Amino acid sequence: MSYEKVAKAKCLKIGTKQTVKALERNKAQEVILAADANPAIIQIILDLAHEKAVPVTYVDSMQKLGKTCKIDVKAVAVAIISE
Repeated sequence: MSYEKVAKAKCLKIGTKQTVKALERNKAQEVILAADANPAIIQIILDLAHEKAVPVTYVDSMQKLGKTCKIDVKAVAVAIISE
């Protein structure tokens, strides 16, 4: 289901750095994290999302998350952006 949310979203920020920036700027509506990513990286994003009261959803695969975002590399995190 979360892959579908990502595929249907009009505006995304893909990757760890872009997701963190979106959270810091209060632009993220929801964050999607890959469960198979490095736990230390996930924790940084989780802490920031919790601080900003942004819901976090997990998906099982970085590879599949990247493909859903139409990129050729793995993606640890994706932020769905409010327009």
